Amino acid sequence: MIKSMTSFGRARETVGGKDITVEIRSVNNRFFDCTVKLPRSFSYLEERIKPYLQSKGISRGKVDVFITIDVIDSKAPNISIDKGYAEAYINALKELGETFGLKDDISITRVAANHDIFVTARPEDDIEQDFADLSVVLNKATDSFISGRIREGENIKCDLLGKIDLISKTVNEIETISRSDTETYREKLEKRLRDMLSDNRLVFDENRILTECAIFADKVAIDEELVRLRSHFDGFKEILAADEPAGRKLDFLVQELNRETNTIGSKAQNSDIAKHVVNIKCEIEKIREQIQNIE
Repeated sequence: MIKSMTSFGRARETVGGKDITVEIRSVNNRFFDCTVKLPRSFSYLEERIKPYLQSKGISRGKVDVFITIDVIDSKAPNISIDKGYAEAYINALKELGETFGLKDDISITRVAANHDIFVTARPEDDIEQDFADLSVVLNKATDSFISGRIREGENIKCDLLGKIDLISKTVNEIETISRSDTETYREKLEKRLRDMLSDNRLVFDENRILTECAIFADKVAIDEELVRLRSHFDGFKEILAADEPAGRKLDFLVQELNRETNTIGSKAQNSDIAKHVVNIKCEIEKIREQIQNIE
């Protein structure tokens, strides 16, 4: 199943006395890069989000998760002071005042403005419950996000298949031209050799001429390249039909398509084939750009 790396999903619900909103959005990226933004008081849940998304089959893309949690009904938390941090912070403020001659207006209100001084302790059961509540909304947002990836992936798949079919038709046209052109080229080469040898009144070996012409004609033949291209077309379609991430595999296969096309271009002695090669390379480049959107 082809999935796009670009998508958006959102869900909002009140669960366990908390109004929770989850938004997930992503853009292209070679790897899975996940950034989670949570309210500071729930930051301990961040480390669980990335594994959760990976367990849902999200393997590539720059994924940003935005979570807001407004507590409507909750138990009073156990808040304590980080005494070591508070002491260091107050000493730093005093040093700042002495160094720059600032007025000493250190007060509880001013010190308390630094929220890092306070430590909010939650029982393990509360942490598990918080994640369970969040999971309800996270799951809905993730399902919406993945559905978007699948929908866009289907559009990309149809576009890629259309481009592969177009290239396949062009390859058929090249093959028709090549068969006629190779034979004509061999005949012209043989005639030029005979004329040259006759003009110089040289004795020549008939079999040798035929062999050399056949060898040279074989060098400009593109049968093998056409066969490999068609094999790559089949492989391309198989990857698109498989139920697994396809982006990296398709990227490699596009390199092979480009390689065979370049070889055909270098061998071709016909201007019509050269034009077809240019058209194929244009379509391959479009495919390469499109593949960058695939997971």
